[in-house]
Amino acid sequence: MNMMSKTIRLSSQVWSVLHSLHFTVVLFCSSDGFLEYIVDRCEFNSTELKDMEYIYSHYYNKIEYIRFSSSVGEYVGFTEYGVMLAEILNNNTALLNSSRQMITEYCYHNIDVHDQAIIAKSVQPRVRIKSKTPLSGQHPAMLVCSIYDFFPNKIKVRWLRDEQEVTSDVTSTEVMPNGDWYYQTHSYLEYTPRSGENISCVVEHVSLSEPLITDWGKYLSVSSILTLGLILLLAGFIFYRWKARG
Repeated sequence: MNMMSKTIRLSSQVWSVLHSLHFTVVLFCSSDGFLEYIVDRCEFNSTELKDMEYIYSHYYNKIEYIRFSSSVGEYVGFTEYGVMLAEILNNNTALLNSSRQMITEYCYHNIDVHDQAIIAKSVQPRVRIKSKTPLSGQHPAMLVCSIYDFFPNKIKVRWLRDEQEVTSDVTSTEVMPNGDWYYQTHSYLEYTPRSGENISCVVEHVSLSEPLITDWGKYLSVSSILTLGLILLLAGFIFYRWKARG
């Protein structure tokens, strides 16, 4: 079987599983109707070889019974039959050396293909900040930074307060699928307001050439202007009624 041609036929959504490349899936049924399948995959945190791992697994009836991992360097069995088979395969020097080379010949060679496929299909996130009263906690105010409709699902969200990163009183939801191939996530910052400060939500994503910074101060200034306008309008109305009575 040509592994590369098998990879190309995978849908773009399968490619979206960041940090895990499932290059080949071989399916076949035994005569008694039970299903066996073989999966080889690459897991990685970067394009550096040291951050990659090649894993080759055999499953029977949904149970993994033998695995080769490049981090271990040999076959490991998980069932009685798998242990026996691993001992046989580990004594095959040519097969073992070939399996050990897959981390460079198979994973490292295909990482760039994966990254290019993801970047070409990436969608920029939409960001919205709103204020919310916290249900409990040590602070009287809370901001919610909501990030919508981005692809792929790997994203980084952080908060800046007067250009200094905030590391405490911050919680976030997991990245959640919308059901339409896009994703969303929400980050919460509990804080005590200070006069004249500026708070920003910073989003980093593969679709962005630079971090997307959304300032809460801009929203706050508009709100303040509207509030001031209502106060002046009310004051003018009171003054008008007072003059009318005079």
